[in-house]
Amino acid sequence: MDDYTDRLRKLALGDEVLVAAVLAGEPNRETSGLEDKIHALVRLSTTFAVDAGQTSYQLAVERALAAGATPDEIAGTLLAVVGLTGVPRAVAAAPMLALALGYDVDAALEGLDA
Repeated sequence: MDDYTDRLRKLALGDEVLVAAVLAGEPNRETSGLEDKIHALVRLSTTFAVDAGQTSYQLAVERALAAGATPDEIAGTLLAVVGLTGVPRAVAAAPMLALALGYDVDAALEGLDA
């Protein structure tokens, strides 16, 4: 049986060992079979989908950068899921993502008033 079919079968059956590994966080990367950068970007996309708070964005962006993702790839991740999460959620996520990337959102908004 292929790795992915075995993992999906175990997950569908609620395999306690697999579920525990998935819920453990970082070991989840090995369990998923994804490369570090792809794994970090997928996790970041779920941050948008669940309407997470700023701390979650910060941690997800730090993981993605540490895994080799560029700021453009990180922003692209948000754009890639807009069709699924909806424009309002993307609009709400954009400033939090920008802050997590070190962008001064307040200064940019002040510039609009000038």
